[in-house]
Amino acid sequence: MSVTVDFHFDPMCPFAYQTSLWIRDVREQLGITVNWRFFSLEEINRGEGKKHPWEREWSYGWSLMRIGALLRRTGMSQLDAWYAATGRELHTLGGKPHDPAVARRLLGEIGVDEAVLDAALADATTHDDVRADHQRVVDAGGFGVPTLFLSGQCLFGPVLVDPPTGPDALKLWSVVSGMAELPHVYELQRPKAPADAELIGRSLRPYLDGRDWVSINRGEVIDVERLAGQGGSPI
Repeated sequence: MSVTVDFHFDPMCPFAYQTSLWIRDVREQLGITVNWRFFSLEEINRGEGKKHPWEREWSYGWSLMRIGALLRRTGMSQLDAWYAATGRELHTLGGKPHDPAVARRLLGEIGVDEAVLDAALADATTHDDVRADHQRVVDAGGFGVPTLFLSGQCLFGPVLVDPPTGPDALKLWSVVSGMAELPHVYELQRPKAPADAELIGRSLRPYLDGRDWVSINRGEVIDVERLAGQGGSPI
């Protein structure tokens, strides 16, 4: 029996990227199908009176997802490669895929014409594609990424760093797929000890170097500089 997972992501989110590395490992081992879908942190955390991301000429995550939406029309494999490239640039290398010049370079690196960026921004229907994916999560009660749709269930998470591989990746898959089969199990959470916060901070370091935005979670500014051990003020 084939298994399909819809994986909603925002390329800006470091935790969604970590989870995407895990789901790719599971896919490699089990042959599951992963459909990449979108969700906008810029929109869900938009302050009152601020512009929607689709009202701006260029929005960090939203515009990258519009490029992905156009690529997805050609094939899911192109969006797969695009998310892998933008995620690695930001969350592993500390680069800036949200800079249009860097985005053009990354398109070339995955074998796609750099003009796709201009075509995606000129095509207003790419807004519709991203908005529809985003709204699907909101309508299901979702609020962030990673969000998975599996076995008819909407699940937030798993939220992780240092994503497991090999047999450990499959252990986590068993937990996630098992939870999807129990629709009235709503939450399982591990408290974060100081050592966990330190590990998370180290993992976020490339993201901190690359991002050009304020990090917000459910309306609250996140002091990720503190998590990274830099003693900085909240961002």
